[in-house]
Amino acid sequence: FEFSHIMSLRSASLLYNSAKALRAYQPVAVTCKRYLADAPNTSFARGIFLGELREEELFPYPDVLSDEQKETINMMMEAGHSFFQETNDAAANDSNEKIPEDQLDQMRALGMYGLMVPEEYGGVALTNTMYAKFGELTGEYDLGLGIHTGAHQSIGYKGILLYGTEEQKEQYLPSLASGDVFACFCLTEPSSGSDASSIKTRAVLNEAGTHYVMNGSKIWISNGGIAEIFTVFAQTPAIDAKTGETKRQNNCVHRGASFRWCQPRPT
Repeated sequence: FEFSHIMSLRSASLLYNSAKALRAYQPVAVTCKRYLADAPNTSFARGIFLGELREEELFPYPDVLSDEQKETINMMMEAGHSFFQETNDAAANDSNEKIPEDQLDQMRALGMYGLMVPEEYGGVALTNTMYAKFGELTGEYDLGLGIHTGAHQSIGYKGILLYGTEEQKEQYLPSLASGDVFACFCLTEPSSGSDASSIKTRAVLNEAGTHYVMNGSKIWISNGGIAEIFTVFAQTPAIDAKTGETKRQNNCVHRGASFRWCQPRPT
């Protein structure tokens, strides 16, 4: 046989084996499709796999904001456009590696540091949809400023906002929402990025049981040089209830004037 004949035979063999494999899986595929077809389809994505375009799942587009909320976000967007066009200078911020204090004051006046904080703590109380819309504004004009405000509230003090005790919220949120103090989110380490399970930083309760002693290092922390509230990821000792062994579990520490410990809530 010539080489071309050998390759032709090989190709035919592969094609035959592939056809056999497809026939073997065909009953499974038919069963899955029959199951999906019989089940009520309220998913646009699942409809794509069934060859169906479920337009009613997309249109009309969900209208999740009330008239009052629309009025609020439209006013904020208008004020935001004016701020970014007339006051903020993104190129100068990058060149000087800081935002001028007079611009920070205007951002405080606009409520940009407490967009999703409830009004009782001095925030603007935006919904996720409203916050995302305002985020588009900062992304349009100044990504650096967007990182500053995002690191502050999207992740910096988000743990306090969602899971903090009432005492912690009353203590921290008013000054954070007003922008009097800034927050940051400390996860990345020299040997680990966004993989929280691989962090090396440790937090150990002292013998008196009054505070935790933390050892470790963090890098590339947005707002790290100006923040006063730090959400720090660290591993703490935990006793396995079944074996009695000491293991490590990831927890979060908030640092203000002193360390404040946030115990994880049961899930």
